[in-house]
Amino acid sequence: MPELPEIVTYIDALRPRIGNEVLEEVRVRSFSLLRTFDPPIESTFGKKLIQLRRLGKRIVFGLEDDLFMVLHLMVAGRLHWHEEKKAIPAKVGLAAFDYSSGTLLLTEAGSKRRASLHVVAGEEALAGLDPGGLELETATLDEFASALLAERHTLKRALTDARHISGIGGAFADEILHRARLSPLQMNTNLSEDAIARLFSACVSTLEEWVGIRRADVGNGFPDKVTAFHPRMAVHGKYGEPCPVCGTTVQRIVYASRETNYCPGCQTNGRILADRSLSRLLKDDWPKTVEELES
Repeated sequence: MPELPEIVTYIDALRPRIGNEVLEEVRVRSFSLLRTFDPPIESTFGKKLIQLRRLGKRIVFGLEDDLFMVLHLMVAGRLHWHEEKKAIPAKVGLAAFDYSSGTLLLTEAGSKRRASLHVVAGEEALAGLDPGGLELETATLDEFASALLAERHTLKRALTDARHISGIGGAFADEILHRARLSPLQMNTNLSEDAIARLFSACVSTLEEWVGIRRADVGNGFPDKVTAFHPRMAVHGKYGEPCPVCGTTVQRIVYASRETNYCPGCQTNGRILADRSLSRLLKDDWPKTVEELES
């Protein structure tokens, strides 16, 4: 799922391409994409784009007459820019946004259609689409602590709950927890004040650093190849590779279609966390430490 750094990079790339340009038409191919009917999508045609902003992990297209299109890419939605009008791809294409300056294509890989587009009128209606999570770039430590502890969860789940903390998904939660030297399965209610402060610092610094990395990767181009994996990541997507900090082999927890990566040496005092599928299968043979795993 595109997270805060990717959404910021998309917006950076869109501003010089469609800012103050007229939205001529929206061609929607996927029946599941459009989640609202009033105002109709046709009401946006012929309107100038006057602002772009982020709402959590959503991109907000602010148009004339107080109209807003709110796009949530979900897991596999991606944007592609073309300077000429372009046909919607047959298999993965969801929609095309035709501007006077070019076409923005929306695609989604896989068979599940989760991306969504809302059209709303007015700031009050727009606020109704805000999950409500805390924006870390302007948050204080006390505000972060309140958001983190709003409900009792593991740290991985607490960080990725958009109702309480904005912009973080699975990939950057892995990176943040590695930087903070905290287990993804530790309960948030068990953290000391020092650990909460360390986690807050890791959140802010990780997101700032990755916004810079994504911007540098894209330059003046368009982010056509947005992925949750990057060679500079410490643990996310690095299962089986050595941790860049301590050299311990990066481990993973797999549940359903989700994966959590972590370093036992940096985050769990050498303990291997139980994987819900493999640990049930192996039972007593499931390794409890790095030493047992390697032997």
